[in-house]
Amino acid sequence: MFPPRFRYEAPRSLAEAIALLHDGDGEAKVLAGGQSLVPLLKLRFASPEMLVDINNLPDLAYHRVDDSGALHVGALCRHADLEHSALLAERQPTMIAAAPLIADPIVRTRGTLVGSLCHADPQGDWAAVVTALGGHVVAQGPSGRRSIAVGDFVTGPFQNTLAHDEVAVEAVIPAAQGRVEGGFLKLERRVGDFATAGAAVAVELDGDRVTRAGIALSGVVARTIDARAAADSLVGSVLDQAAIGRAADLAAGVAEPRSDHRGSADYKRHVVHTFVTRILTRVSTTTSKAA
Repeated sequence: MFPPRFRYEAPRSLAEAIALLHDGDGEAKVLAGGQSLVPLLKLRFASPEMLVDINNLPDLAYHRVDDSGALHVGALCRHADLEHSALLAERQPTMIAAAPLIADPIVRTRGTLVGSLCHADPQGDWAAVVTALGGHVVAQGPSGRRSIAVGDFVTGPFQNTLAHDEVAVEAVIPAAQGRVEGGFLKLERRVGDFATAGAAVAVELDGDRVTRAGIALSGVVARTIDARAAADSLVGSVLDQAAIGRAADLAAGVAEPRSDHRGSADYKRHVVHTFVTRILTRVSTTTSKAA
């Protein structure tokens, strides 16, 4: 199927892109990786009057750490850039675990982390990862820049808080205050399929005690779930069997899956419990060896 007719613009500056979106008055879409938008256009689930292609904008294809230790991921940084990043391998175990599991290799060469956050798919992997890491999105519009916590940025299935004339220019992961551990796991029937369930876990430690934790779930309700109570239960604790079991129970308890062709609701909750247990057990083992 072919998409409906639309006006195509390829601005050379961020200011020009914002002006085009402003003039579009809500009938324009931003094109970065296009791995979600183009299929929607072809199926005519989306029919914008204008596409604003930001791939010619300079200086948005980065991922870097600033002087404070915060990680910045630009709007044109591809999944594949993160998958093969030495920087993430050194600093962000949750992100480096997730990057190779995003869709398939073809999608990873074009799709972007920021675009995935903007798409706000309830089964999106990056939204769970960035939520677990306490990250935020930086949006720029006619009035300047603003930062939006990812939990506030995604308002529902395929919905975000961007104004019609704003561009999400980067995602930011705050600097860790201790040793960083974590991981990401998801269950999919085949490579590139939507996840039956996914779990992102990020832990910061001082010695063998947890100083900060984040746990987020995907695929088990019509939004990314911030399992805040499960994460908070770990703070101040040593990652022993009791602490891990308590966190896994709380994470599975906030999941709200529906039974479908991928499995029953109880099965999906069991998957969440297993994934959180497995990631935290791995972290515990690593911590014991480090000690």
